[in-house]
Amino acid sequence: MPDDSLAFIGPRLKAWREKRSMTLAELSALTDISPSTLSRLEAGKRAPNLELLVPIARALGLGLDDLVPRAVPDPRVSRKTSTVGGIRYESLSPASSPVQTYKVTFPAHQAGVTAVPQPKVHDGQEWLYVMSGRLRLVLGDQDVTLGPGEAAEFDTRVPHWLSAAGTAPAEILSIFSKEGKRIHLRARPTSP
Repeated sequence: MPDDSLAFIGPRLKAWREKRSMTLAELSALTDISPSTLSRLEAGKRAPNLELLVPIARALGLGLDDLVPRAVPDPRVSRKTSTVGGIRYESLSPASSPVQTYKVTFPAHQAGVTAVPQPKVHDGQEWLYVMSGRLRLVLGDQDVTLGPGEAAEFDTRVPHWLSAAGTAPAEILSIFSKEGKRIHLRARPTSP
């Protein structure tokens, strides 16, 4: 089955030629391609090929990408889910995206547990939004609880720790730079 994108080359070629206020005869003089061949190309009655498109693009001051439409990729994100230490991470952005987005679900807080494990640090900037439940964020010397509809933004090089606060799980939307996706490092160096 032929690629339907080739059918759009003719109209794009005509639009670029007209945008340059150029007649078929003027374009023909610059490319050594007959006006009738150019007209048939624009009308979709002649198959485009590199032998024709390269001189036309050059004469119009364009790249081939301007004449040959790019295929639009499928915008749907392949969602991957993983669970680490009881925390569920669901990817909402492609791995190639410069900004990573996750739906994160923290398990319900265990009654009587208030100690904060050693906070972590990594490169990046994180923005989070609480969708449901309550989230405890320990950031440096601050210890705050966020409820549904609240958001926080912080430099992930500041020691931090996150967990559900209360007896229900906390579900958040987390957005951070690719650098923020690196493996957590210890906040404090170990003794030699």
